[in-house]
Amino acid sequence: MSLSIACTRAAIGVDAPLVSVEVHLSNGLPALVLVGLPETTVKEARERVRSAILNCGFTFPARRITVNLAPADLPKEGGRYDLPIAIAILGASEQIPADKLSQYEFLGELALTGALRGVQGAIPAALAASAAQRQLILSTDNLSEVGLIKNGNSLTAGHLLEVCAFLHGQSPLGEAQYTQQDALPQSEDLQDIIGQQQAKRALEITAAGGHNLLLIGPPGTGKTMLATRLNGLMPPLSDAEALESAAITSLSSIGAMRRQWRQRPFRSPHHTSSRYALVGGGSIPKPGEISLAHHGVLFLDELPEFDRKTLEALREPLESGEICISRARARVTYPARFQLVAAMNPSPGGHYHGPHNLCTPQQTLRYLNRLSGPFLDRFDLSLEVPLLPSGTLSNPHIAREGSEVVRLRVLAAREKQMMRGGKINAHLNPTEIYQYCQLERQDALWLEEVLNQLGLSVRAWQRILKVARTIADLAGDEQLQREHLQEAVSYRGIDRLLIHLHKSLE
Repeated sequence: MSLSIACTRAAIGVDAPLVSVEVHLSNGLPALVLVGLPETTVKEARERVRSAILNCGFTFPARRITVNLAPADLPKEGGRYDLPIAIAILGASEQIPADKLSQYEFLGELALTGALRGVQGAIPAALAASAAQRQLILSTDNLSEVGLIKNGNSLTAGHLLEVCAFLHGQSPLGEAQYTQQDALPQSEDLQDIIGQQQAKRALEITAAGGHNLLLIGPPGTGKTMLATRLNGLMPPLSDAEALESAAITSLSSIGAMRRQWRQRPFRSPHHTSSRYALVGGGSIPKPGEISLAHHGVLFLDELPEFDRKTLEALREPLESGEICISRARARVTYPARFQLVAAMNPSPGGHYHGPHNLCTPQQTLRYLNRLSGPFLDRFDLSLEVPLLPSGTLSNPHIAREGSEVVRLRVLAAREKQMMRGGKINAHLNPTEIYQYCQLERQDALWLEEVLNQLGLSVRAWQRILKVARTIADLAGDEQLQREHLQEAVSYRGIDRLLIHLHKSLE
């Protein structure tokens, strides 16, 4: 038989489209020709496959070999096609039974010795193969990833010879067994933070409703410590959420799945990160930090130090929960449903007005104007984290609430939200806000007057209502009250700071 076909999977975003590797042996000068829009890394498979076949003791056909990667208009990159190309060549030259190849899909990079190496995007490929009712054969390097799939049927091998022996029926391959994950590790505790009761309360509301949070304060007041303790207050990922998050992670690393995969991701990129590092990019786009933080937290420290265009690129994903990246060769949509937590100083010198602040109001306003109004509108809560009052450090016996106690209240509030609308409050649409956040007339008039005084937009009004709804859920109240609205309005620290600066310049 001079024609053989082996199936594999490409990696285009979180999708894994089917690729048929067609190999034809014909008369002519010995050569191996690759067609089907291969990238340079795929073209280099010629030498890897040739050496692997020879070093495994097989005969490399001394004929003209045409390898077609179909469909021809789908971009192919990486070493993931090495194994299916080698298998198809061996099938076409009748060194392995070609009639069995239709039952399996193959994925893996080949070393010159024939050893199999892992590839990126193993989880989407395994899910797609299972949906097509075929078994995926891939490297043992990807075992930690495909082992996360419940009811998966992938097979793993460490060498090309093992795959060939399996196809000959001589020896079985290892099956990727689903392993129950351990409980979540003990995270950093809120008890470690001295004082800052209002900030802790805001963190509880943030965790309960899935809101975005901006922390403003001088250096050393605990802003970063507060942000890193948010994960310990939120519920673990569900099976579907954890697998979706792991699938995105598998597109950017090989065999690096965290053991506690139910823990929500926490990404903290440096302020020198580029726009493409945050939102994703490349000729065939790869996921950025906002997608790697899917179902988790994206923490941006020193917020005004980020490039303004980089921050503006986050505005649409914060609203839609996804990022669409268009390039000449591919258009990819990645999920990006994350909570944004940011920290910043109130002025270039790091302090508020007073003896510690040597900056003028003009300098401070110029510093804050690095952040656009539409971007700041995306924060549901913003509050000041001040220096500790005198006597706080000298009295270490003040009782401090731990993360586990707060977490129980958060879980109870989230359960109310899911029973009411099937989603957390941060994801309510305008129709649901009108349905679940109804106000008495006098409360609505009061809130409208506050909005006019602060100069806030309709988007800010909706976010205040969603925060008030979360505060009411934490209190166990069905109807929004004035005290819920007052507390929600109190978390508009950035608006009050800007108003104070503008008044000081008048």
